[in-house]
Amino acid sequence: MPEEELTLSNLKPAQPRRARKRVGRGMGSGKGRYSGRGIKGQKARSGSHTMRPGFEGGQMPIYMRLGKQRGPYSKDAMPIGPHRTSTIPVNLRDLDRVFDDGSEVTLEALVEKGLIKNTRTDVKILGQGDLKKKLTVTAHSFSASAREKIEKAGGTATALREPVVKKKRTRKAKPATAEEEPETTEAQEAPADEAEDVSSEESGAADSEESE
Repeated sequence: MPEEELTLSNLKPAQPRRARKRVGRGMGSGKGRYSGRGIKGQKARSGSHTMRPGFEGGQMPIYMRLGKQRGPYSKDAMPIGPHRTSTIPVNLRDLDRVFDDGSEVTLEALVEKGLIKNTRTDVKILGQGDLKKKLTVTAHSFSASAREKIEKAGGTATALREPVVKKKRTRKAKPATAEEEPETTEAQEAPADEAEDVSSEESGAADSEESE
């Protein structure tokens, strides 16, 4: 049988259309009165079927009731959060294994050798392993041991980002104010006044004894 020519009059869907459930069309339709939503409650209201996954009606959800493992959970915690950076470690033993003596190690060369996947993330050279070759290494940062071993082998280490040195805050001693000095002199003069009062009382007692 030859295929029928496709026109606007004989368009048909690839699969038969599924009849839509018509609710609220009277008691005789079988979906009248409450329209399959039951009597009252949250799920009988409009917008009740757009709740997020894991919503438990307002009570504490299961993923918050369970115990937490150690580690950061905040969105801003490094390196999970979007505003934090991370580095890809590359050890000296890998450089010594992959590169030849006297070669230049750059980010593109690390990608070519398969030590890193791309150059979008910072690379830090670590000092694990031995380096017996003279290499010119260029990376974002270096550990102290890695820099020492590279220079000891006759190579150079060039950092694309200089390390940030945190300044230590020192607290200065507060100078003595002029108001505090009179208070100390008054405190020192107070015992002298008391001594004069005691001496006057003793002399008065002695006079009274002589008169008797």
